[in-house]
Amino acid sequence: MSMPSESPARPRPAPGRPKDPAKRAAILEAAEDLFLEHGFEGVSMDQIANRAGVSKLTVYSHFGDKDALFIAAVERYCEVQVPNALFKPAPTTPLRPRLEGIARALYALMSSPEAVSGFRLMCAPKRPEPGLPDMFWRAGAGKLQAGFAELLARRTAAGELDIPDTARAAAQFFALLRGDVHPRLVMGCAPPEGFDVEAHVQAAIDVFLRAYAPAGGGRQAR
Repeated sequence: MSMPSESPARPRPAPGRPKDPAKRAAILEAAEDLFLEHGFEGVSMDQIANRAGVSKLTVYSHFGDKDALFIAAVERYCEVQVPNALFKPAPTTPLRPRLEGIARALYALMSSPEAVSGFRLMCAPKRPEPGLPDMFWRAGAGKLQAGFAELLARRTAAGELDIPDTARAAAQFFALLRGDVHPRLVMGCAPPEGFDVEAHVQAAIDVFLRAYAPAGGGRQAR
């Protein structure tokens, strides 16, 4: 699938050319800040280069185009908020504490000003470039849901859950965590009066475990 580009001709990195991790991090941080401040269309590669203190050629060398840089910034932010380690195999950790750790991190990400701004950007009256919303979803919520689905598959195989479709169950878990609070935040509303994040997280886990509890209660976590 062809993706939108900022210009018809873009510098490409030389094969095997070493990259400077510090410059890459600076570029990602600058891109994240500028995209949040001005939206995708309102930011140029020149602005990102200036903010990061590097040349535009360096930005292109690391990321190729603005679309790739935007998605890399989304991935970086999600990885910082919800580390991949949360979904790695940990068979000695009981199921509920695993779900609690994941749920707290996911809710903090979903409700963060940066994530809320990203969703607003994708839903803005001026539609983003074709393909960008799909890339945004795959780099953020889609990637996290896939990691969670793999964890659910392992726990199902261990007999702790009874889930015939782990991808669907992962999406349902995320939906339980979003509840009505995430749409409120995207619209600029405050959470419901007296809203308790921990109670919300525990209630979402309760519903999920009741829905997918194996017959007879299943086996203990290994």
